[in-house]
Amino acid sequence: MSTNILIIADGRSPTAQHWIANLQALGYSISLISTFPCNPLDGLDNFFVLPVAFSRLGRSTGPESSALSPQSRKTPTRQLILCFTPALQILRYILGPLTLLKFARPYQKLVKEIKPDLVHALRIPFEGMLGSYTPLDFPFIAATWGNDLTLHAKASPLMRCFTKRCLKRANGFSADTQRDVTLARTWGLPVETPSLVVPGSGGLDLNAILAAPAFDPSAYGLPSTGNFVVNPRGIRPKSVHQEVFFKAIPIILKQRPDTHFICPGLAGNYHAENWVRRLGVQKNTHLLPKLPQPQLWSLMKASQIFVSPSSHDGTPNSLLEAMACGCFPVAGDIESLQEWIQDGSNGFLVDPRSPQSLAGALCQALDNQPLHQKAAEHNLILIRERASQQATQPLIQAFYAQFQKSWGESGDTKPK
Repeated sequence: MSTNILIIADGRSPTAQHWIANLQALGYSISLISTFPCNPLDGLDNFFVLPVAFSRLGRSTGPESSALSPQSRKTPTRQLILCFTPALQILRYILGPLTLLKFARPYQKLVKEIKPDLVHALRIPFEGMLGSYTPLDFPFIAATWGNDLTLHAKASPLMRCFTKRCLKRANGFSADTQRDVTLARTWGLPVETPSLVVPGSGGLDLNAILAAPAFDPSAYGLPSTGNFVVNPRGIRPKSVHQEVFFKAIPIILKQRPDTHFICPGLAGNYHAENWVRRLGVQKNTHLLPKLPQPQLWSLMKASQIFVSPSSHDGTPNSLLEAMACGCFPVAGDIESLQEWIQDGSNGFLVDPRSPQSLAGALCQALDNQPLHQKAAEHNLILIRERASQQATQPLIQAFYAQFQKSWGESGDTKPK
């Protein structure tokens, strides 16, 4: 009989979907409680929606959203949602944790009905916070992605309180960066709690990435010649400084006018269009719709540089994918990315709030092809050894197995 794992996640998230697919490939039976309304994924044993923290008000980020045309993204309704998104985030920070009190009992009822072998919440706000109500006779694993502890946990008194509650309740902890394991201990995770560090998606399908077909620039109205710089990080206020990226473009074009800046996922985005227009870089800046994963990999393989100007981050899957594709990474100089990039060796780390710093690094990377080639060879080996499914899946299996064994043999629980 296969192990039944209950995942708590945003069911729309590609990262959550990849983690679930990785577990299914390993033979686990998966149940999902999604904190956002979405369609059920294929192959689930059970599927439920508990829309915590006003998630019904949020804009969709699932496949149905990425399929929207630029024209439909510009409708008054879509623009109104974009305008109120920052206010909604503040509302979620201030009052979102209180909604967990409403959903705690329905959640506990579902857990007792599903009877999973273990529960795994794939990020802390607000999935791990909900998971903190897991009955004590079920092992509960909390996970962090990206900014959970460096940004979101500090956003309000209630966010601090419920973050600590989650980590105190956790019987295990997983993260996509060693930094978060260290931070979690300071937030209340006991030092003896087992931990796992693997990419947030559970591991890259390296064979699929390397098999991505050649990129066709004409399909997206892109030039057939010139240097491509790709930035697929989207708009993430307070963490990814896209305004710095766009301000760096005119500086770079003065030295390298043959450079083209490609931004998948930003077609029709008001903020991105406004920056491009105001800076006068329309000719060399291309805002594309969200690309299917194989096409994004193809674009990365055709690009010279990957850019991520982030000041709060975990380990972005797009960074790892770009490194696997031979794309030279230029990213924010933050602790989590230092775990993957050695500045000046296999990438550049820059001040993510400085257009001059970012522009200088990009020009230096464009002018140093030997470094680019050396980094591409090194990064492919690094990804194969640390981020591929072949490397991560045995670690995930071993991590889960220790909870199954301890609970199966002794019914051990963690007193609270």
